[in-house]
Amino acid sequence: MTISEITTGNHHPNTGGTPSIDTSDSPQLAPPAGHYSHIATHRGVAHISGQLPVAPDGSLLAGEPFEVQARQVLSNLDACLATAGTSHDKLISVTVHVTDIGDWPAFDHVYKEWLGATRPARAVAGATELHYGSAVEVYAVAALD
Repeated sequence: MTISEITTGNHHPNTGGTPSIDTSDSPQLAPPAGHYSHIATHRGVAHISGQLPVAPDGSLLAGEPFEVQARQVLSNLDACLATAGTSHDKLISVTVHVTDIGDWPAFDHVYKEWLGATRPARAVAGATELHYGSAVEVYAVAALD
């Protein structure tokens, strides 16, 4: 299964009342299927929309094992950070949603491998359900400097 509404990833400068806020989509990922951008930046900070286990071609990985989903989510996060001009060593905070809190140790293991010595602030929240039947979603905030 793939995300059905695919558009070209683009940079969307804000033309409204706050010109210092820019939004963009990572060209390395499937475009958002809803009315949002992958990335919003303002005053040296990048806010990365919640990333789900969706492959760059739009394939949904919700039926895959938890660790596969977690690695895809973190790979998507890396793509967004790169598009914003930053990387995971500049993360300020990370919020993780999991549908089974029992998967938390597995996520923490994959997350630790991905981050290495970097230790941003972090929160985990249990969720009854995530979009597309996903088991994990991650939202992040990173410095641009």
